[in-house]
Amino acid sequence: MTEAPTHNAPLDCEVAIVGGGPAGLMAAQRLAQAGASVHLFDAMPSVGRKFLLAGKGGLNLTHSEPADAFAGRFGARRAQIEPMLQAFGAEQVKTWAAALGVETFVGTSGRVFPVGMKAAPLLRAWLVQLRGLGVQFHTRHRWLGWDGEGALRFATPAGEQLVRARALVLALGGASWPQLGSDGAWAPWLQERGVQIAPLQAANCGFDVLNVASGSAETRRSFLRELVGLETAPARGWTPHFKERFAGQPVKSVELSFADSQGHEFARRGEFVVTEAGIEGSLVYAASQWLRDEISAQGHATLHLDLLPEHDAERVAAEVRHPRGSRSLSSHLKSRLGIDGVKMGLLYEVLGRDGVNDPQALAAAIKALPLTLIAPRPVAEAISTAGGVAFEALDANGMLQAIPGVFCAGEMLDWEAPTGGYLLTASLASGVQVAEGVQQFLREASRS
Repeated sequence: MTEAPTHNAPLDCEVAIVGGGPAGLMAAQRLAQAGASVHLFDAMPSVGRKFLLAGKGGLNLTHSEPADAFAGRFGARRAQIEPMLQAFGAEQVKTWAAALGVETFVGTSGRVFPVGMKAAPLLRAWLVQLRGLGVQFHTRHRWLGWDGEGALRFATPAGEQLVRARALVLALGGASWPQLGSDGAWAPWLQERGVQIAPLQAANCGFDVLNVASGSAETRRSFLRELVGLETAPARGWTPHFKERFAGQPVKSVELSFADSQGHEFARRGEFVVTEAGIEGSLVYAASQWLRDEISAQGHATLHLDLLPEHDAERVAAEVRHPRGSRSLSSHLKSRLGIDGVKMGLLYEVLGRDGVNDPQALAAAIKALPLTLIAPRPVAEAISTAGGVAFEALDANGMLQAIPGVFCAGEMLDWEAPTGGYLLTASLASGVQVAEGVQQFLREASRS
Protein backbone atom coordinates (compact mmCIF):
# COMPACT_ATOMS: atom_id res chain seq x y z
CA MET A 1 0.00 0.00 0.00
CA THR A 2 1.31 3.48 -0.86
CA GLU A 3 1.75 5.61 2.22
CA ALA A 4 0.72 9.24 2.36
CA PRO A 5 3.81 11.45 2.69
CA THR A 6 5.14 12.15 6.18
CA HIS A 7 5.77 15.75 7.16
CA ASN A 8 7.58 17.22 10.15
CA ALA A 9 5.01 20.00 10.39
CA PRO A 10 1.71 19.10 12.13
CA LEU A 11 -0.90 17.62 9.82
CA ASP A 12 -4.36 19.19 10.04
CA CYS A 13 -7.35 17.08 9.05
CA GLU A 14 -11.09 17.03 9.49
CA VAL A 15 -11.38 13.42 10.73
CA ALA A 16 -8.55 11.21 11.94
CA ILE A 17 -9.15 7.49 12.35
CA VAL A 18 -6.58 5.45 14.26
CA GLY A 19 -6.78 1.76 13.49
CA GLY A 20 -7.21 0.05 10.14
CA GLY A 21 -9.30 -2.92 11.20
CA PRO A 22 -12.95 -3.53 10.25
CA ALA A 23 -14.35 -0.88 12.62
CA GLY A 24 -11.94 1.82 11.49
CA LEU A 25 -12.34 1.01 7.80
CA MET A 26 -16.14 1.02 8.06
CA ALA A 27 -16.08 4.36 9.88
CA ALA A 28 -13.82 5.71 7.11
CA GLN A 29 -16.18 4.43 4.41
CA ARG A 30 -19.30 5.95 5.92
CA LEU A 31 -17.63 9.28 6.70
CA ALA A 32 -16.03 9.59 3.26
CA GLN A 33 -19.36 8.74 1.62
CA ALA A 34 -20.89 11.59 3.63
CA GLY A 35 -18.29 14.00 2.25
CA ALA A 36 -15.86 14.17 5.16
CA SER A 37 -12.11 14.43 4.62
CA VAL A 38 -10.69 11.31 6.26
CA HIS A 39 -7.13 10.36 7.21
CA LEU A 40 -6.66 6.82 8.51
CA PHE A 41 -3.57 5.86 10.52
CA ASP A 42 -2.33 2.36 11.27
CA ALA A 43 0.78 1.03 13.02
CA MET A 44 1.33 -1.82 10.57
CA PRO A 45 2.78 -1.68 7.03
CA SER A 46 -0.72 -2.34 5.66
CA VAL A 47 -4.24 -2.19 7.03
CA GLY A 48 -6.61 -5.07 7.73
CA ARG A 49 -3.99 -7.49 9.09
CA LYS A 50 -6.34 -9.16 11.61
CA PHE A 51 -9.11 -9.17 8.99
CA LEU A 52 -6.85 -11.21 6.73
CA LEU A 53 -5.87 -13.50 9.59
CA ALA A 54 -9.53 -14.12 10.44
CA GLY A 55 -10.08 -15.22 6.85
CA LYS A 56 -7.13 -17.59 6.72
CA GLY A 57 -9.33 -20.64 7.24
CA GLY A 58 -12.42 -19.18 5.56
CA LEU A 59 -13.69 -15.67 6.33
CA ASN A 60 -16.73 -15.89 8.60
CA LEU A 61 -18.47 -12.58 7.93
CA THR A 62 -21.62 -12.94 10.00
CA HIS A 63 -24.30 -15.43 11.08
CA SER A 64 -27.71 -16.20 9.62
CA GLU A 65 -29.55 -16.95 12.88
CA PRO A 66 -32.58 -14.81 13.87
CA ALA A 67 -31.82 -11.30 15.08
CA ASP A 68 -32.97 -11.98 18.65
CA ALA A 69 -30.64 -14.98 19.01
CA PHE A 70 -27.83 -13.02 17.33
CA ALA A 71 -28.15 -10.14 19.79
CA GLY A 72 -28.26 -12.60 22.69
CA ARG A 73 -24.69 -13.68 21.89
CA PHE A 74 -23.43 -10.45 23.42
CA GLY A 75 -24.56 -11.36 26.93
CA ALA A 76 -24.37 -8.56 29.45
CA ARG A 77 -23.68 -6.00 26.69
CA ARG A 78 -26.70 -6.89 24.60
CA ALA A 79 -28.45 -3.63 25.47
CA GLN A 80 -25.54 -1.63 24.06
CA ILE A 81 -24.80 -3.78 21.00
CA GLU A 82 -28.35 -4.54 19.83
CA PRO A 83 -29.15 -0.99 18.63
CA MET A 84 -25.99 -1.08 16.49
CA LEU A 85 -27.03 -4.41 15.00
CA GLN A 86 -30.50 -3.09 14.23
CA ALA A 87 -28.85 -0.39 12.10
CA PHE A 88 -26.18 -2.65 10.60
CA GLY A 89 -26.68 -6.36 11.20
CA ALA A 90 -26.21 -9.59 9.31
CA GLU A 91 -28.30 -8.61 6.28
CA GLN A 92 -26.48 -5.31 5.94
CA VAL A 93 -23.14 -7.11 6.11
CA LYS A 94 -24.15 -9.33 3.20
CA THR A 95 -25.40 -6.32 1.22
CA TRP A 96 -22.16 -4.45 1.91
CA ALA A 97 -20.06 -7.39 0.69
CA ALA A 98 -22.21 -7.75 -2.43
CA ALA A 99 -21.70 -4.05 -3.22
CA LEU A 100 -17.96 -4.76 -3.25
CA GLY A 101 -18.50 -7.58 -5.73
CA VAL A 102 -18.30 -10.41 -3.19
CA GLU A 103 -21.28 -12.75 -2.96
CA THR A 104 -21.92 -14.78 0.19
CA PHE A 105 -23.43 -18.12 1.15
CA VAL A 106 -24.74 -19.69 4.34
CA GLY A 107 -22.80 -22.72 5.57
CA THR A 108 -24.30 -25.76 7.26
CA SER A 109 -23.62 -24.21 10.68
CA GLY A 110 -25.54 -21.06 9.79
CA ARG A 111 -22.36 -19.05 9.41
CA VAL A 112 -22.08 -16.70 6.43
CA PHE A 113 -18.99 -16.80 4.22
CA PRO A 114 -17.86 -15.13 0.98
CA VAL A 115 -18.23 -17.52 -1.95
CA GLY A 116 -14.47 -17.65 -2.38
CA MET A 117 -13.99 -18.25 1.37
CA LYS A 118 -11.12 -15.74 1.41
CA ALA A 119 -10.66 -12.33 3.00
CA ALA A 120 -8.11 -10.87 0.58
CA PRO A 121 -10.45 -10.22 -2.40
CA LEU A 122 -12.96 -8.46 -0.14
CA LEU A 123 -10.27 -6.34 1.52
CA ARG A 124 -8.73 -5.39 -1.82
CA ALA A 125 -12.08 -4.28 -3.22
CA TRP A 126 -12.82 -2.35 -0.03
CA LEU A 127 -9.51 -0.47 -0.14
CA VAL A 128 -10.03 0.41 -3.81
CA GLN A 129 -13.41 1.86 -2.87
CA LEU A 130 -11.97 3.80 0.06
CA ARG A 131 -9.17 5.30 -2.02
CA GLY A 132 -11.74 6.29 -4.62
CA LEU A 133 -13.69 8.07 -1.90
CA GLY A 134 -10.58 10.08 -1.02
CA VAL A 135 -9.56 8.33 2.19
CA GLN A 136 -5.85 8.94 2.82
CA PHE A 137 -3.92 6.09 4.43
CA HIS A 138 -0.93 6.61 6.70
CA THR A 139 0.64 3.22 7.49
CA ARG A 140 3.58 2.62 9.82
CA HIS A 141 2.10 5.31 12.06
CA ARG A 142 1.93 4.06 15.65
CA TRP A 143 -0.20 6.22 17.91
CA LEU A 144 1.58 7.52 21.02
CA GLY A 145 -1.27 9.47 22.64
CA TRP A 146 -1.56 13.25 22.80
CA ASP A 147 0.94 16.05 23.25
CA GLY A 148 0.45 18.86 25.74
CA GLU A 149 -1.67 20.86 23.31
CA GLY A 150 -4.00 18.03 22.37
CA ALA A 151 -2.40 17.03 19.06
CA LEU A 152 -2.09 13.34 18.24
CA ARG A 153 1.42 11.92 18.36
CA PHE A 154 2.54 9.21 15.94
CA ALA A 155 5.81 7.34 15.73
CA THR A 156 6.76 6.92 12.06
CA PRO A 157 9.86 5.74 10.17
CA ALA A 158 10.63 9.42 9.50
CA GLY A 159 10.29 10.49 13.12
CA GLU A 160 7.42 11.71 15.25
CA GLN A 161 4.41 13.16 13.43
CA LEU A 162 1.82 15.45 15.05
CA VAL A 163 -1.76 15.44 13.79
CA ARG A 164 -4.53 17.87 14.64
CA ALA A 165 -8.06 16.71 13.88
CA ARG A 166 -11.52 18.20 14.36
CA ALA A 167 -12.81 14.71 15.25
CA LEU A 168 -11.00 11.52 16.16
CA VAL A 169 -12.13 7.90 15.86
CA LEU A 170 -10.14 5.37 17.87
CA ALA A 171 -10.52 1.83 16.54
CA LEU A 172 -7.42 0.33 18.10
CA GLY A 173 -8.58 -3.22 18.84
CA GLY A 174 -8.02 -5.04 22.11
CA ALA A 175 -4.84 -6.80 23.17
CA SER A 176 -5.03 -10.07 21.26
CA TRP A 177 -2.59 -10.74 18.41
CA PRO A 178 -0.32 -7.77 19.32
CA GLN A 179 2.04 -8.68 16.48
CA LEU A 180 -0.72 -7.50 14.14
CA GLY A 181 -1.06 -4.13 15.84
CA SER A 182 -3.55 -4.60 18.71
CA ASP A 183 -1.45 -4.36 21.86
CA GLY A 184 -3.72 -2.49 24.29
CA ALA A 185 -1.12 0.28 24.78
CA TRP A 186 -3.89 2.86 24.48
CA ALA A 187 -5.58 1.93 27.76
CA PRO A 188 -3.44 4.02 30.18
CA TRP A 189 -3.55 7.06 27.90
CA LEU A 190 -7.33 7.08 28.01
CA GLN A 191 -7.42 6.35 31.73
CA GLU A 192 -5.17 9.34 32.36
CA ARG A 193 -7.83 11.50 30.72
CA GLY A 194 -10.63 10.15 32.90
CA VAL A 195 -11.99 7.38 30.67
CA GLN A 196 -13.34 4.28 32.46
CA ILE A 197 -11.50 1.17 31.21
CA ALA A 198 -12.37 -2.41 32.17
CA PRO A 199 -9.24 -4.61 32.41
CA LEU A 200 -8.37 -6.32 29.15
CA GLN A 201 -8.79 -10.09 29.33
CA ALA A 202 -8.57 -13.05 27.00
CA ALA A 203 -11.80 -14.02 25.21
CA ASN A 204 -12.40 -16.96 22.88
CA CYS A 205 -9.28 -18.47 24.36
CA GLY A 206 -7.73 -21.76 25.38
CA PHE A 207 -7.01 -22.90 28.94
CA ASP A 208 -4.38 -24.74 30.92
CA VAL A 209 -5.51 -27.88 32.72
CA LEU A 210 -4.71 -28.90 36.28
CA ASN A 211 -2.10 -31.64 36.42
CA VAL A 212 -2.57 -34.11 39.28
CA ALA A 213 0.08 -36.69 38.51
CA SER A 214 -1.52 -39.55 40.42
CA GLY A 215 -4.76 -39.32 38.49
CA SER A 216 -6.61 -40.27 41.67
CA ALA A 217 -10.06 -38.75 41.89
CA GLU A 218 -9.72 -38.35 45.66
CA THR A 219 -6.33 -36.69 45.29
CA ARG A 220 -7.87 -34.32 42.78
CA ARG A 221 -10.76 -33.47 45.08
CA SER A 222 -8.39 -32.91 47.99
CA PHE A 223 -6.15 -30.75 45.87
CA LEU A 224 -9.05 -28.61 44.68
CA ARG A 225 -10.19 -28.04 48.24
CA GLU A 226 -6.80 -26.50 48.94
CA LEU A 227 -6.30 -24.81 45.57
CA VAL A 228 -7.52 -21.33 46.45
CA GLY A 229 -5.22 -21.15 49.47
CA LEU A 230 -2.08 -22.41 47.78
CA GLU A 231 0.91 -20.09 48.06
CA THR A 232 2.60 -21.54 44.99
CA ALA A 233 1.10 -21.99 41.55
CA PRO A 234 -0.48 -25.42 41.01
CA ALA A 235 1.04 -27.75 38.46
CA ARG A 236 -0.51 -27.23 35.05
CA GLY A 237 -0.56 -29.11 31.81
CA TRP A 238 -0.80 -32.75 30.83
CA THR A 239 1.49 -35.54 31.91
CA PRO A 240 4.52 -35.90 29.60
CA HIS A 241 3.23 -39.17 28.15
CA PHE A 242 -0.16 -37.72 27.19
CA LYS A 243 1.32 -34.49 25.85
CA GLU A 244 3.85 -36.30 23.65
CA ARG A 245 1.19 -38.54 22.13
CA PHE A 246 -1.79 -36.22 21.78
CA ALA A 247 -0.86 -32.50 21.78
CA GLY A 248 -2.29 -30.96 18.63
CA GLN A 249 -4.93 -33.64 18.09
CA PRO A 250 -8.65 -32.80 17.78
CA VAL A 251 -11.25 -34.35 20.07
CA LYS A 252 -14.39 -34.70 17.96
CA SER A 253 -18.06 -35.35 18.58
CA VAL A 254 -18.19 -34.55 22.28
CA GLU A 255 -20.47 -32.49 24.48
CA LEU A 256 -18.99 -29.97 26.89
CA SER A 257 -21.06 -29.04 29.93
CA PHE A 258 -20.26 -26.57 32.67
CA ALA A 259 -22.08 -25.01 35.61
CA ASP A 260 -20.43 -22.12 37.41
CA SER A 261 -20.77 -21.03 41.03
CA GLN A 262 -23.28 -18.34 39.99
CA GLY A 263 -25.72 -20.88 38.58
CA HIS A 264 -24.99 -20.31 34.89
CA GLU A 265 -25.13 -23.53 32.88
CA PHE A 266 -23.56 -24.25 29.51
CA ALA A 267 -23.88 -27.34 27.33
CA ARG A 268 -22.94 -27.73 23.68
CA ARG A 269 -21.69 -30.34 21.25
CA GLY A 270 -18.69 -29.83 19.06
CA GLU A 271 -14.97 -30.41 19.04
CA PHE A 272 -11.80 -29.00 20.54
CA VAL A 273 -8.04 -29.48 20.33
CA VAL A 274 -5.58 -30.80 22.89
CA THR A 275 -2.69 -28.34 23.34
CA GLU A 276 0.67 -28.64 25.06
CA ALA A 277 -0.81 -27.39 28.32
CA GLY A 278 -4.56 -27.84 28.00
CA ILE A 279 -7.40 -27.32 25.55
CA GLU A 280 -8.56 -24.84 22.91
CA GLY A 281 -10.81 -24.74 19.84
CA SER A 282 -14.34 -23.72 18.90
CA LEU A 283 -16.16 -25.69 21.59
CA VAL A 284 -13.89 -24.32 24.31
CA TYR A 285 -14.13 -20.79 22.94
CA ALA A 286 -17.91 -20.94 23.16
CA ALA A 287 -17.68 -21.50 26.93
CA SER A 288 -14.57 -19.42 27.54
CA GLN A 289 -16.29 -16.37 29.05
CA TRP A 290 -17.82 -18.38 31.89
CA LEU A 291 -14.78 -20.60 32.37
CA ARG A 292 -12.51 -17.56 32.57
CA ASP A 293 -14.75 -15.75 35.05
CA GLU A 294 -15.11 -18.87 37.21
CA ILE A 295 -11.33 -19.28 37.37
CA SER A 296 -11.02 -15.63 38.33
CA ALA A 297 -13.58 -16.05 41.13
CA GLN A 298 -12.76 -19.54 42.41
CA GLY A 299 -9.22 -20.30 41.27
CA HIS A 300 -10.34 -23.14 39.00
CA ALA A 301 -13.22 -24.30 36.83
CA THR A 302 -14.24 -27.90 36.24
CA LEU A 303 -16.06 -28.83 33.04
CA HIS A 304 -17.36 -32.24 32.01
CA LEU A 305 -16.99 -33.97 28.67
CA ASP A 306 -19.48 -36.47 27.33
CA LEU A 307 -17.21 -38.49 25.06
CA LEU A 308 -20.18 -40.33 23.50
CA PRO A 309 -23.11 -37.90 23.42
CA GLU A 310 -24.95 -40.08 20.91
CA HIS A 311 -25.13 -42.97 23.44
CA ASP A 312 -27.14 -42.92 26.66
CA ALA A 313 -25.55 -43.79 30.00
CA GLU A 314 -27.25 -47.18 30.22
CA ARG A 315 -25.85 -48.35 26.90
CA VAL A 316 -22.36 -47.13 27.78
CA ALA A 317 -22.46 -48.93 31.15
CA ALA A 318 -23.66 -52.13 29.51
CA GLU A 319 -20.94 -52.07 26.85
CA VAL A 320 -18.23 -51.35 29.42
CA ARG A 321 -19.39 -54.31 31.56
CA HIS A 322 -19.67 -56.64 28.57
CA PRO A 323 -17.19 -59.53 28.92
CA ARG A 324 -14.03 -58.84 26.92
CA GLY A 325 -12.28 -62.17 27.23
CA SER A 326 -8.63 -61.96 26.35
CA ARG A 327 -8.92 -58.58 24.63
CA SER A 328 -7.24 -55.55 26.14
CA LEU A 329 -9.45 -52.84 27.60
CA SER A 330 -8.46 -50.48 24.78
CA SER A 331 -9.46 -53.04 22.13
CA HIS A 332 -12.70 -53.72 23.99
CA LEU A 333 -13.71 -50.04 24.15
CA LYS A 334 -12.77 -49.49 20.53
CA SER A 335 -14.86 -52.41 19.28
CA ARG A 336 -17.87 -51.90 21.58
CA LEU A 337 -18.03 -48.08 21.74
CA GLY A 338 -15.59 -46.71 19.17
CA ILE A 339 -13.43 -45.10 21.84
CA ASP A 340 -9.73 -45.01 21.00
CA GLY A 341 -6.90 -42.60 20.40
CA VAL A 342 -7.11 -39.27 22.18
CA LYS A 343 -10.41 -40.11 23.90
CA MET A 344 -8.86 -43.21 25.41
CA GLY A 345 -5.86 -41.13 26.36
CA LEU A 346 -8.08 -38.62 28.17
CA LEU A 347 -9.68 -41.41 30.18
CA TYR A 348 -6.30 -42.70 31.33
CA GLU A 349 -5.07 -39.17 32.01
CA VAL A 350 -7.98 -38.30 34.28
CA LEU A 351 -8.81 -41.67 35.89
CA GLY A 352 -5.41 -43.27 36.05
CA ARG A 353 -4.94 -46.98 35.39
CA ASP A 354 -6.89 -48.05 38.49
CA GLY A 355 -9.85 -45.86 37.61
CA VAL A 356 -9.97 -47.02 34.00
CA ASN A 357 -10.13 -50.63 35.18
CA ASP A 358 -13.11 -49.87 37.44
CA PRO A 359 -16.16 -50.47 35.17
CA GLN A 360 -18.44 -48.19 37.14
CA ALA A 361 -15.95 -45.31 37.25
CA LEU A 362 -15.07 -45.79 33.58
CA ALA A 363 -18.68 -45.77 32.38
CA ALA A 364 -19.40 -42.65 34.42
CA ALA A 365 -16.29 -40.90 33.07
CA ILE A 366 -17.14 -41.68 29.45
CA LYS A 367 -20.39 -39.76 29.94
CA ALA A 368 -19.00 -37.04 32.23
CA LEU A 369 -15.22 -36.81 32.18
CA PRO A 370 -14.08 -33.98 34.50
CA LEU A 371 -11.36 -31.61 33.35
CA THR A 372 -10.22 -28.95 35.78
CA LEU A 373 -8.89 -25.73 34.26
CA ILE A 374 -6.71 -23.39 36.26
CA ALA A 375 -5.76 -20.55 33.90
CA PRO A 376 -6.81 -19.02 30.60
CA ARG A 377 -4.07 -18.68 28.05
CA PRO A 378 -2.46 -15.21 27.81
CA VAL A 379 -4.52 -12.50 26.17
CA ALA A 380 -1.93 -12.16 23.40
CA GLU A 381 -2.85 -15.70 22.25
CA ALA A 382 -6.62 -15.19 22.40
CA ILE A 383 -8.92 -14.87 19.40
CA SER A 384 -10.37 -11.68 20.88
CA THR A 385 -10.39 -9.49 23.97
CA ALA A 386 -12.89 -8.77 26.73
CA GLY A 387 -12.74 -5.52 28.64
CA GLY A 388 -11.82 -2.11 27.26
CA VAL A 389 -13.60 1.21 27.09
CA ALA A 390 -16.74 1.00 29.21
CA PHE A 391 -19.98 1.87 27.44
CA GLU A 392 -20.78 4.03 30.45
CA ALA A 393 -17.87 6.26 29.34
CA LEU A 394 -19.56 6.91 25.98
CA ASP A 395 -22.56 8.92 24.89
CA ALA A 396 -25.24 7.46 22.63
CA ASN A 397 -23.13 8.22 19.54
CA GLY A 398 -20.00 6.45 20.75
CA MET A 399 -18.21 9.65 21.83
CA LEU A 400 -16.14 9.72 25.01
CA GLN A 401 -17.87 11.91 27.55
CA ALA A 402 -14.51 12.82 29.09
CA ILE A 403 -12.96 13.83 25.74
CA PRO A 404 -15.44 15.58 23.40
CA GLY A 405 -14.76 14.88 19.75
CA VAL A 406 -13.12 11.50 20.42
CA PHE A 407 -15.08 8.39 19.45
CA CYS A 408 -14.33 4.70 20.12
CA ALA A 409 -15.29 1.68 18.02
CA GLY A 410 -14.62 -2.01 17.57
CA GLU A 411 -12.93 -4.46 19.87
CA MET A 412 -11.47 -1.77 22.15
CA LEU A 413 -14.99 -1.42 23.59
CA ASP A 414 -15.94 -3.52 26.63
CA TRP A 415 -17.90 -6.32 24.97
CA GLU A 416 -17.29 -9.88 23.90
CA ALA A 417 -19.02 -12.51 21.81
CA PRO A 418 -18.29 -16.04 20.60
CA THR A 419 -16.76 -16.75 17.23
CA GLY A 420 -19.19 -17.30 14.39
CA GLY A 421 -19.33 -13.90 12.68
CA TYR A 422 -20.56 -12.03 15.75
CA LEU A 423 -17.26 -10.26 16.45
CA LEU A 424 -16.84 -8.99 12.92
CA THR A 425 -20.46 -7.91 12.52
CA ALA A 426 -20.45 -5.93 15.76
CA SER A 427 -17.14 -4.28 14.87
CA LEU A 428 -18.53 -3.18 11.51
CA ALA A 429 -21.73 -1.98 13.17
CA SER A 430 -19.80 0.07 15.70
CA GLY A 431 -17.93 1.72 12.83
CA VAL A 432 -21.25 2.72 11.31
CA GLN A 433 -22.43 4.10 14.65
CA VAL A 434 -19.42 6.30 15.28
CA ALA A 435 -19.43 7.59 11.70
CA GLU A 436 -22.94 8.92 12.29
CA GLY A 437 -21.83 10.33 15.64
CA VAL A 438 -18.86 12.12 14.07
CA GLN A 439 -21.09 13.68 11.43
CA GLN A 440 -23.44 14.98 14.11
CA PHE A 441 -20.53 16.32 16.15
CA LEU A 442 -19.05 18.15 13.18
CA ARG A 443 -22.41 19.67 12.25
CA GLU A 444 -22.94 20.93 15.79
CA ALA A 445 -19.38 22.24 15.99
CA SER A 446 -19.78 24.17 12.73
CA ARG A 447 -22.92 25.85 14.05
CA SER A 448 -21.33 26.97 17.31
